[in-house]
Amino acid sequence: MADSMKRRVFLGSAPAAALVSACSNGREHSIRKPGETTAHKSSETAFAGKTLENLLARYRYDLFDDFLPFMDEFVIDHEYGGFMCNTGRDGANITTNKAAGYEGRGIWVYSYLYNKIEHLPEFLEIARKSAGFLLKNEPAGDNMWPGTFAKDGTPLTPPDRRIYNDMFIATGFQEYAKATGETKWWNKAKNILLKCMRIYDRPDYYPEFARVSYYLGADAPLLTGPKCIGEWMVLYWAAVEMLDFKADPDIVEVAARCVDAVMNYHNNPEFGLFNELLEHDMSRPGNEISQLVYTGHGCQILWMFMYEAVKRNDAKLFEDSVRMFRRHAEVSLDDVYGGVFQCLQHVDTNVWLLDKPLWAQEEVLIGALYAYE
Repeated sequence: MADSMKRRVFLGSAPAAALVSACSNGREHSIRKPGETTAHKSSETAFAGKTLENLLARYRYDLFDDFLPFMDEFVIDHEYGGFMCNTGRDGANITTNKAAGYEGRGIWVYSYLYNKIEHLPEFLEIARKSAGFLLKNEPAGDNMWPGTFAKDGTPLTPPDRRIYNDMFIATGFQEYAKATGETKWWNKAKNILLKCMRIYDRPDYYPEFARVSYYLGADAPLLTGPKCIGEWMVLYWAAVEMLDFKADPDIVEVAARCVDAVMNYHNNPEFGLFNELLEHDMSRPGNEISQLVYTGHGCQILWMFMYEAVKRNDAKLFEDSVRMFRRHAEVSLDDVYGGVFQCLQHVDTNVWLLDKPLWAQEEVLIGALYAYE
């Protein structure tokens, strides 16, 4: 394991650790209203040796001069619509297949660019064609989208048994509704959300053997109808994003359920971390799964709670989320090489998976910067 999962130096790891520390230092936080500013000047604030202005210039270059042109030339399918994400850095398409979840995420990205960055018609057109590509295989009733498609939209795999792909599609549709003003896309997102909630509530919901095996090995126990931080996360983010478009009591109820489940059930007071998996009735498994903490998901959903707490001016949710975020981030920090690990396999024995995926680093940066702000 040491050879195959050798840890690497992460650029700016010391400033990242300092950010985690700075996000809560024992003082109470006050939630600033939109438009209020902090006392310090951004030009005097440095992260990884760079000012905020330096970082902003770098991010502008990375997004507008590197990433988006690359996407436009090699990844976006301008003929059929959608995204061919199996593409090398040299632009060669390894396959032209398209994944349902990445279609939903792509629709969100380009709709968000249109909504928040610049009203460029090409952003909206990319989102429109991906949405049309998905509608070719829109499922009926409580069925879910196929997981993978050929370039022309022919399904290559059966519908997923878990809710992730459909929830990414819902999140994309609701953002596209904001871009177009067309309520029908919001309604589609709502229908997907409530469908996935019904599926998630079934006692026979997808047994978590694949995920638990990844975490704990081939001999890991099975769970049927489990409750998982990852699923609460995708349900929650879609719900609160939808509420920015219009109020809806059904969506409010879903969002509230997600917060209650994570903060009051997954939160394990014995070690102050979130159990990734619970039994269907929200009880802790009576086996080693109760020692499993997926810190990556913990950091991810907690910054989402922070964002929503500021929008709702909910000081308690904000304080609780910052405190728990700091706990998960500090526990997962690699003090030797920097960065964060994503999965604590067993709390009492302190055994970790040693991989450090990019997304886990990004979730810590998002949450730490937001709490710091």
